[in-house]
Amino acid sequence: MLTKHYPRCVMFCYDGYMRHRKTKNKKRSTILEIITKSNHETKKLGAFLAQIEQHQILLKKRSGALVLSLEGDLGSGKTTFVKGFAKGFGIRETIQSPTFVIAKIYKIKPSTIRTARTLEHFKNLVHIDAYRIEPKDLPAIGWNEFIKGSRNIVLVEWGDRIRNALPRKTIRICFSHNTKNTRTVRYICQEAR
Repeated sequence: MLTKHYPRCVMFCYDGYMRHRKTKNKKRSTILEIITKSNHETKKLGAFLAQIEQHQILLKKRSGALVLSLEGDLGSGKTTFVKGFAKGFGIRETIQSPTFVIAKIYKIKPSTIRTARTLEHFKNLVHIDAYRIEPKDLPAIGWNEFIKGSRNIVLVEWGDRIRNALPRKTIRICFSHNTKNTRTVRYICQEAR
């Protein structure tokens, strides 16, 4: 059961609002839709999903990096989510959007990971802002090395702009504004592409 450390929206949605869907081309997707009511809740959601991914990676064989595509309008919560996600992996550095540097690498320190098996797996969290780049620009920032490294977690803000370059099992997280202070976050995990 979830503890009081997670926002009510996560507890509410986690208790039964995850659904599986098969599309026309027989892809199976898991969709989790969550409404957050503040930046604080969006950060908590990021930390929560980081912990989920730490445990899920132990159950799945993955040949490359864990890649998350963060999609949505300007100011919809992508960077705020990354701050929470990084915190969920124990990263204490200040997280800022890499708008001008394009990519920023954060080391995941062994002492911050809770389970020994996860400790052995992840080494780097790579934060990329794809707003100003195109797929042809990706090799210049080390994209191939990032996605091939099975010890990397790659979070791509504006991932929809480079969708064709994303690996097949990329997890999509879509952000949208509802009202001034609320946003909808959709977690989409496709099992096949």
